[in-house]
Amino acid sequence: MIENNAKKERQQTCSFCSRRCDMAKYTKLLEFSTKERLKIKERDNYQCIFCQIGYKMPPAAVYEMEIQDIMHYIPRSKNGLGIEQNGAVGCRYHHHMLDNGNQGVRKEMLQMFRDYLDVFYPDFPDTDRKYDKWRFLKV
Repeated sequence: MIENNAKKERQQTCSFCSRRCDMAKYTKLLEFSTKERLKIKERDNYQCIFCQIGYKMPPAAVYEMEIQDIMHYIPRSKNGLGIEQNGAVGCRYHHHMLDNGNQGVRKEMLQMFRDYLDVFYPDFPDTDRKYDKWRFLKV
């Protein structure tokens, strides 16, 4: 009985399915909450930041360009936080291009992404876009 109560206390509400999940606290911080997703979409006018400037557009309309994602500038795999200062709207086409780097343009896209974020958050350092459990000790 005590073990079950401890497990319930550890469970978090998932931001995607609204169910109680056995998720580490820091994992939840890496995901964009519904509130953060809305802020990002409104800031970016519900359009892919790369499509807005016509970056590497395919010759014909691609279905993937209709699907909207929220992209991390610093990825979750590198402890990138799910905050508006670390995200932007991207169509699935450009999101895959950025994540996979399959056309050798990842570095260029990341610089464009960073420049875009700097317009809105000019003095926001990359260290604040990452989860760091021990940040309070480094002051």
